[in-house]
Amino acid sequence: MAKSKSLARVEAALAEAGIAAEILEMAEGTRTAEDAAAAAGCALDQIVKSIVFRGEADGHVVLFLTAGGNRVDQDKASALAGEALGKADAQLIRAETGFAIGGVAPVGHLREIRAFLDPRLLEFDKVWAAAGTPRHVFAADPREIARISGAQVADFTM
Repeated sequence: MAKSKSLARVEAALAEAGIAAEILEMAEGTRTAEDAAAAAGCALDQIVKSIVFRGEADGHVVLFLTAGGNRVDQDKASALAGEALGKADAQLIRAETGFAIGGVAPVGHLREIRAFLDPRLLEFDKVWAAAGTPRHVFAADPREIARISGAQVADFTM
C-alpha cells in the first residue's frame, strides 16, 4: 500500500527541521485525544490536539495546538488572532493544511498557517501529535514542535 501524501509531507517537514521523530501507526486510530493517549500510552495532556478555526476577516485557518485535556476558549483565541474566529469546515481545513480532520499535524501544511501553542504542553519532555492521518502520530519535544510550526506560545484555553 502506498504511503499517504499527508504522512509523507509530515515526515519531510520533520526531517527538514532536523527532528528524528519516530512516526507510529496506531491500529486503534487516534481521532480523539483520549484514543491517542490510550494508543500512545501517555497522559491525556501529552496529546497535542490540533484545533483549527477560520479567521472571519481573512478567511484563512488559524491553528491552536492544545494539550489533550484542555479546551480552546474562542474569545481568548480570537483576541490572540486579532480577528473573530469561526468554525472551519473540512473543505477549508483540507485546502489550507492538506490534512483531513483527525489528522491535522502541526507541520507539513500546504500553506503557511498562523499557529499558537498551549503552554501546558511545555510541561512535558515529550508530547504526541498527529502525523497527517487519523492513524499516525509522532512524539517530539514540545519546544521543537513550537519551533518548527512557528507557533506562538500563548494562553488560549478555558
